[in-house]
Amino acid sequence: MERVSSDVYRVMTVCTGNICRSPIAEIVLRDRFEAAGLGDRVVVDSSGVSDEEHGNPVDRRARRVLAEHGYDTGDGHRAHQVTAAEVAGRDLLLPMTAHHARALRRLAARAGFAGDRLTGDRSGGDSDAGRFEADGRGPVIRMYRSFDPDAPRVGPGESEHVLDVDDPWYGGMEDFEQCLAEIEAGADGVVEFVRAKLARADGAAARPA
Repeated sequence: MERVSSDVYRVMTVCTGNICRSPIAEIVLRDRFEAAGLGDRVVVDSSGVSDEEHGNPVDRRARRVLAEHGYDTGDGHRAHQVTAAEVAGRDLLLPMTAHHARALRRLAARAGFAGDRLTGDRSGGDSDAGRFEADGRGPVIRMYRSFDPDAPRVGPGESEHVLDVDDPWYGGMEDFEQCLAEIEAGADGVVEFVRAKLARADGAAARPA
């Protein structure tokens, strides 16, 4: 049975401290879902695998680059560490790096889901890099850049790290610009993936029992 609800689809973006990459991705995706007419059916939030930035706002450089590109700047955001309950309560988790993906898979296992890392076509199919889906009821965990058509392909047995969104925290504004560009490049693919999931759920709900 498909896990996704036909009413609301829950997406969470995940990085390390939840002050740079994941809130940028959260804001960009929320903007894209609104533009696609799915704002009332998709809920987007974000978290980090670490508690080192707990309670902190979006990094000032991330806020600046978002503002310069016409996005909301995340007022009111407070960083927090992802929990097993949050993993269990999301339909799609989007880790920024392979390290974050491994942490999410461990939490998914702790939440009672069992699955394997699968690699393959990154175009949106069910065998994409970073997928974690247990018996159709568990969360889908996919590297964010696997939705970018120009991102490197991950072959069988190859490391997912080639899909990492690099951490801009140690760099300058050019690094935050690059981070935003990588996130924007995958955003439309995320929207289409979720649109297809919702359409599938709607179709299943419309069929007679």
